[in-house]
Amino acid sequence: MTQLQAIDAGIWIAEGGIVDFHGFPYPTRSVIVRLGGGDLWVWSPIALNAELQAAVDALGRVRHLVSPNKIHHLYLQDWHAVWPDAALWGPASTIAKRRDLKFQAALDNEPPAAWGGEIDLVRFTGSPFMDEVVFFHRASRTAILADLSENFTDDFLQRHWRGWQRPIAHIWRITEPWGLAPLEWRLSFFRRGPARAARARMLGWEPERVVMAHGAWQQRDGRAYLERAFAWLGD
Repeated sequence: MTQLQAIDAGIWIAEGGIVDFHGFPYPTRSVIVRLGGGDLWVWSPIALNAELQAAVDALGRVRHLVSPNKIHHLYLQDWHAVWPDAALWGPASTIAKRRDLKFQAALDNEPPAAWGGEIDLVRFTGSPFMDEVVFFHRASRTAILADLSENFTDDFLQRHWRGWQRPIAHIWRITEPWGLAPLEWRLSFFRRGPARAARARMLGWEPERVVMAHGAWQQRDGRAYLERAFAWLGD
């Protein structure tokens, strides 16, 4: 059952179902922010059902649907069908992948004026295979990441991953307390300078919370968590 949980004033997380990613079960999570004018900003929309739709409608009007990277796009069309006035946002990689949808200008390193200065962003580049836009909700000091940090709990792995799969998660350190990005993605950052610059900007936000799409999100000490999760980039 989908759950909508307030984590601070004007910001909620929506827990979705489990999806299969190349044979590995992944939990899903979305973030919803109510902007100052009452419009809703929805990050990485999860599978939509009647319960979630009613809960979202009770919060306000959906006006922004956001894809953080080219993997997190599966349910954009379902949400847009229900809220057709919502603007679609994503990096150029998502836009190129979803040519069936009409996006706003590609997200890069400056947030759109439509977000009223309430949500900041930075784009992590340096890998030829994938990039990701990381967001920051200023009022709640919440950093929002998709796949640049995965933080699976032992309980989740025991319940959903096969015996041979669990050691992979621990070897890759995509588990508590490490919260790293998947190994193959880390290894593909052939140019680490741009990613280090993005990390510095992200840490400069001084986040208190960190919400990621997959795994245990962090309610406190967000900067320390991100310093650990991104130490692989080096100095």
